[in-house]
Amino acid sequence: MSNYSGSYSSSQSYAPSAPSLPETHNNSSYNNSSSAQSYYAQPPPPPPPSQQQPYPAPSYGQFSAYGHSAFPPGTHPDVIRSFEMVDRDRSGFIDENELQQALSSGYQRFSLSTIRLLMFLFRNPHDSLRIGPKEFADLWSCLGQWRAIFERYDRDRSGKIDLMELRDALYSIGYAVPPSVLQLLMDKYDNRSGSRKLGLSFDSFVECGMVVKGLTEKFKEKDPRYTGSATLTYESFMSIVIPFIVSYD
Repeated sequence: MSNYSGSYSSSQSYAPSAPSLPETHNNSSYNNSSSAQSYYAQPPPPPPPSQQQPYPAPSYGQFSAYGHSAFPPGTHPDVIRSFEMVDRDRSGFIDENELQQALSSGYQRFSLSTIRLLMFLFRNPHDSLRIGPKEFADLWSCLGQWRAIFERYDRDRSGKIDLMELRDALYSIGYAVPPSVLQLLMDKYDNRSGSRKLGLSFDSFVECGMVVKGLTEKFKEKDPRYTGSATLTYESFMSIVIPFIVSYD
């Protein structure tokens, strides 16, 4: 018997691993004493239009340097430019090293671990080792949503998400993660890089959030009544967990 004591969203899954943008809701933390709390917290609505995302929203459809409309309609030119700058062989695909270069030119350097998770979640159905324009555009948009959440809950503007900020950030997108699991997440994804402050940098926060979301969505498939508990066979358990701890490690 496997039991999940927290809450998770009952809304339809986002594809793949893209969170809803957080609302400006008044109570950003749990209220464990509330009888109204369910196992599936409802994700809040998006922020007001005035809240801009650092990553441009995808808007493709223009003809690219490849001579065909490789990007989805409405792609922002910056997204296309970022892809083409690292696709030096003009193959129309980029590998993990090229993706790392494309993403690291913005805010910071993305770790290879995070890059591999992104490659795994946004993998091309025809080439598991590279992603094309569509996957890159979806990935870019997803990171923009995660960036908005990160900046909202990094309340002390330290550039890192601490334990309480992580709790509130995950809750804002529908995941009431138990304290013991939160601590495990901090221990796993904290990369201090010489800093004494305990916390998750942006790339670690993205990796952490996507793993929590991915595993929770898989668990929900075994918990159709949204009770927070499920009976799993050994095979089912391994099938859920292994892709997240092996495929991109």
